[in-house]
Amino acid sequence: MTQLIKFNKPFDVLSQFTDKSDTPSKRRTLSDFITLPGVYAAGRLDRDSEGLMLLTDDGRLQARIADPRSRQPKTYWAQIEGSPDDAALDSLRNGVTLKDGKTLPAKVQRIDEPDGLWPRDPPIRVRKSVPDCWISLTITEGRNRQVRRMTAAIGHPTLRLIRYQIGDITLDGLPPGTWETLNPEVISSQPRSSKARATPRRPRPKRR
Repeated sequence: MTQLIKFNKPFDVLSQFTDKSDTPSKRRTLSDFITLPGVYAAGRLDRDSEGLMLLTDDGRLQARIADPRSRQPKTYWAQIEGSPDDAALDSLRNGVTLKDGKTLPAKVQRIDEPDGLWPRDPPIRVRKSVPDCWISLTITEGRNRQVRRMTAAIGHPTLRLIRYQIGDITLDGLPPGTWETLNPEVISSQPRSSKARATPRRPRPKRR
């Protein structure tokens, strides 16, 4: 029977089961959290990013999730430096030019800090003289460090990055470092054009 699980990857954890580097200190991997044998990651998530990963023991299902051609929408919560204006956000919506070409249009909106967000360990480095804010960004590509490069391209570097959603699967109710099993049908029944849902609440109006 096909196995599919979702995992909330903490910061500073490799998205693989073994650390193959020559670093003298052992880095945390998926094996420090996931005890289910035979599963492997369907796609990667950078060591310095947090949030949703899917793992399966089925190669075809893994390909459907991870293959960029499947256009599975992925939604990220990004805490960015500064406060982007409408023109900067429109650049993300229309596609920004990176070294490896122009990105596909993204869905983006300003949000409040998501409800129930866990603290990062260690905390991000902030500059008291520079504000920061949160955005929700949905993309259908999977380029290397794409979200970080996109926000940097509009002049707002990413300080913290959390993948919240893949297709119709979200992090809701899943604390960092924990995992739970899913019915594989939640992936196999999704159309390739499936759209992301369940975005966090919109920002509260500023007090005057």
